[in-house]
Amino acid sequence: MPLFGSTPSLGKPAPEFSLPDQDGTMHSLQDYRGQRLVVYFFPKADTPGGIKQACGFRDESETFEKYNIAILGVSYDSPGALRAFKSKYNIPFHFLSDTKKETGMKYGVNRILFPARKTFLIDENGILIHIIDNVNLHTHPRDVLSI
Repeated sequence: MPLFGSTPSLGKPAPEFSLPDQDGTMHSLQDYRGQRLVVYFFPKADTPGGIKQACGFRDESETFEKYNIAILGVSYDSPGALRAFKSKYNIPFHFLSDTKKETGMKYGVNRILFPARKTFLIDENGILIHIIDNVNLHTHPRDVLSI
């Protein structure tokens, strides 16, 4: 495997993960079977880009719920930093902490200090159905919903 991981293949099972959320509760891909799942990697909590992206999903969260789509944001931040970020901006979904960068490696987003900003859409059966490599922070939630 390359140093920073390699992007998983469309039409194949999404890479498994088991990560703690902002409160220390573990989440795995299996927990989301039966609904579509957005897994988005972002560089760092409480930064301009991270705020724009998280608040964009927050503002469209009712639409995602309507279509039975769960959202998980993943970064290398600690659970405490993610908890503060979630609370500060009233984010209704979970942030996962990948401090060991193992999930980032599986999804091919690892960089030296921060993960690449990349989004993965996974279907009800755990199959990777779409990857957004070039995230537009201004339209990202709507871009995901249009897939």
